[in-house]
Amino acid sequence: MLNKIYDNTKKFIKKNYVYLIILIITGFIFHFPLPYYIDAPGGLIDVSERLEVEDGYKINGSLNLAYISEFKANIPTIIYALFNKDWEIVKKEDVVADNETIEENDYRNHLLLEEANQNAIMVAFDKANLEYEVNNRKVNIIYIYEQSDTDLKIGDEIIEVNGVKVSSKEEVLKEINKSDTIKFKVINDGTIYERYANKVMIDGNKLVGIMVCETKEVVPSKEVNINFKKSESGPSGGFMMSLSIYDLLTEDDLTKGLKIVGTGTIDEFGNVGVIGGVSHKIKAAVKEKADIFFVPTENYEEAKKTVLEDNLDIELVEVKHIDDAIEYLNGL
Repeated sequence: MLNKIYDNTKKFIKKNYVYLIILIITGFIFHFPLPYYIDAPGGLIDVSERLEVEDGYKINGSLNLAYISEFKANIPTIIYALFNKDWEIVKKEDVVADNETIEENDYRNHLLLEEANQNAIMVAFDKANLEYEVNNRKVNIIYIYEQSDTDLKIGDEIIEVNGVKVSSKEEVLKEINKSDTIKFKVINDGTIYERYANKVMIDGNKLVGIMVCETKEVVPSKEVNINFKKSESGPSGGFMMSLSIYDLLTEDDLTKGLKIVGTGTIDEFGNVGVIGGVSHKIKAAVKEKADIFFVPTENYEEAKKTVLEDNLDIELVEVKHIDDAIEYLNGL
């Protein structure tokens, strides 16, 4: 029996060896791991698909988030990217740091999304002169630089800095700025720890070398439900989410029937922050025939260069604060 199987296998290989070699080579080409990712223009997400506001007013146009497509590179996609200016080859360490696991990267981006959503609600209700409460503020460590001199861990919730109780990102940064050697009290998985950090030079600045994120429970006077998919994360949609909530809370329709796209982080004071991949996001907006693209001040020059070099047909509007966007749309 075994001899028969062996003989049949041998005959099959002899008869089809060319195809088998091609199959093996093809599999190698498409699956050989490379230390690169590809960034390319993605698409748009209509915020109405992720957002529900109690007694919200009707919007005739649309407010959209722009996103990029990012995927692991293989040999064919690397070759294609070399001849396609819309595809960007990105080093793996620029996507996932060497000292960070995929799980830690996901943890960081999902916490940043949560922070952005809560900030968006606060800013929108502030601008609409509506009430809300903020409870249960927490400051968590979401990234630690390789150069740092500390025993802090990702996931630590900071409760004291140099003996001073803290509950907000501002309070943590204020106390950190007072000295070069810092003692922390943190909670991690229900256990309290004493930790330390010494400031080190990073990119010409004396820093602790950590990234923190503040989460909180915002309870607005009108119910707001924000529902992102598990695969969606990061803070870059915060600004457009805030603008969309505000538009639903107020009677005048900001959109004027237009397809409006934007990107940028948002803090709880309404400031719009820098993001990555702005060129790809603009091209995604143009592909979807958007009318207006809001871009953070720190990304504006890169965005302007992209629009001019590619002769893109879209209105580019610089925003530093959510007020800039509201004022521009009210003036249409």
